[in-house]
Amino acid sequence: MTSAEAFDKGRTFTAFLDAVEANSDLWRTLANRVTLHHESVARIAAVAGRWRLLVLADDWCGDAVNILPVIAGLADAAPNLTLRILGREEVPDVMDRHLTHGTRSIPVAILLDERGEERGWWGPRPRVLQEWFEVVGRTLEKPHRYPALRRWYARDRGVSTCKEIADLIWCGANGGAEVYRGTLPCKGARAA
Repeated sequence: MTSAEAFDKGRTFTAFLDAVEANSDLWRTLANRVTLHHESVARIAAVAGRWRLLVLADDWCGDAVNILPVIAGLADAAPNLTLRILGREEVPDVMDRHLTHGTRSIPVAILLDERGEERGWWGPRPRVLQEWFEVVGRTLEKPHRYPALRRWYARDRGVSTCKEIADLIWCGANGGAEVYRGTLPCKGARAA
């Protein structure tokens, strides 16, 4: 299945939220507390064309619960961005094309242009947090790892996610072959 076909199967954030079973209260709380980095919204809105984000996420994922409401807020605020969500097991072939160091880590945001062509992808977490996870977080036992991740997300308040999703869209529109792959930005992403 192509990413464009998967996008067409995807759910809106509202439909996703209505179906959440794991961590339901946390999902709703974080969805209601989203604050957006307004410069990122303006940057996305200024990119020519219509853009689509397919996010692979599941309700049990601690990173997704912190990231997906922010991405949904960006899609609501930017008139040229549409969001759809699928679970990673719903489209395993799409998931397997977007692995993080060989793992099926989520969330993953896949950028599609108006023709349905994939222009880059981002995930599973903001670059600084992913770097911490690779060096420190992975070595911690789960009871210590997840509180540290939650503290980082609470301090960041979605700013890093907003900036990196704006970079992803800018790169998709302007980067040609130099596009986001995971958390590796294209050249010039911050310069624009």
